[in-house]
Amino acid sequence: MNRRTLLRAGAAGTLLIAMRSLAANIVVSPILSELARAYAGPGAVLREGRVKFDITPLVENGNSVPVEVTVDSPMTTAQHVTGIAIFNEKNPQNDVAVFELTPLCGRARVATRIRLATSQQLIAVAKMNDGSCWTHTVEVIVTTASCVEE
Repeated sequence: MNRRTLLRAGAAGTLLIAMRSLAANIVVSPILSELARAYAGPGAVLREGRVKFDITPLVENGNSVPVEVTVDSPMTTAQHVTGIAIFNEKNPQNDVAVFELTPLCGRARVATRIRLATSQQLIAVAKMNDGSCWTHTVEVIVTTASCVEE
């Protein structure tokens, strides 16, 4: 291991620690708030919780970023997730993916790879069959951008 690699690893570790401490204090951007409200539907109340957004907070290359969203739900006929949507703040197209689920899915979990134009916030919104909507917002730092329109 050379000196540069050690310094990069130390800087990345410090950044990750700082990001995790700030994660609880994320202020959702107005763009994401509007997109989440539109997906949830008129009159729906968006609540934080039940949704776990699994994405690396520091991404070296925005071309292909693995993302997983899991929702705490028994996925029974009486109580299940009907849809999961992922939105981003700064890509040319803000709607990343929309998934429809049924109790037959067994688990409320979706995974995909996305492109990120630059460092930005992402929000996952889960619709439940009882009409409630749950969210989780994350901030991702991208060191090499992707899908930038000039």
